[in-house]
Amino acid sequence: MADEGDGGRSEEAAVARVYGEIASAYEVLYPSLHRYGDRVEHFLADVMKPGLRVLDVGCGPALHTRGLDASVDVVGLDLAPEMLELAKRSRPSGTWRVHSYLDPVPEDLGTFDVALAIGCLDFCDDLPRVLGHMGRVLKPGARMLFTVLERRSGLEAHEASTRRVRTADTDVTLHLWSAEETTRAVEAAGLRVREYVHGPGWELLAEERVMWFGWWDVTRG
Repeated sequence: MADEGDGGRSEEAAVARVYGEIASAYEVLYPSLHRYGDRVEHFLADVMKPGLRVLDVGCGPALHTRGLDASVDVVGLDLAPEMLELAKRSRPSGTWRVHSYLDPVPEDLGTFDVALAIGCLDFCDDLPRVLGHMGRVLKPGARMLFTVLERRSGLEAHEASTRRVRTADTDVTLHLWSAEETTRAVEAAGLRVREYVHGPGWELLAEERVMWFGWWDVTRG
């Protein structure tokens, strides 16, 4: 990801604006925009226990975490304040903060047993840096599920490392990572791959195309 330069921050502002504008309709759109199946639910069912701390990066309106047990401490980070307002309404006990994965996770938020980064790293142009930020706040033995748009030879619209798309009234750059690149980024962050799946992600409505993710279940230490 661009170091603290204007390019990275202006792109970040565009992404925040897009998600802020669609926040009120996001939950209605969610079934048509995403093809996640039950992967996130299965992951959470496998890892969750009462009293754990969960970090939800790019949390949106907290669709994945709002229904977790009341004893679970949920911390959600997102670029769009409008999304965080919805998250706060759906889980008032959570901690919701405007924050970019361009930056390290704030130290005052502590460390976590479980982390999610689902559908939000599509705009990430420095995956090792971003996974490093997350890895540093995971406790030993912690689990994280994250997705990246996957670059694959022979898969239409997934062959290049970047793709410029129009979302709402704003052009944004999607970044696609090969499985090999993602594996190296995971290892550089001090994490270990438990499971990897290549599966559907979200629908690019303007092209009537489903974009495919690498789904990565990783652990710390």
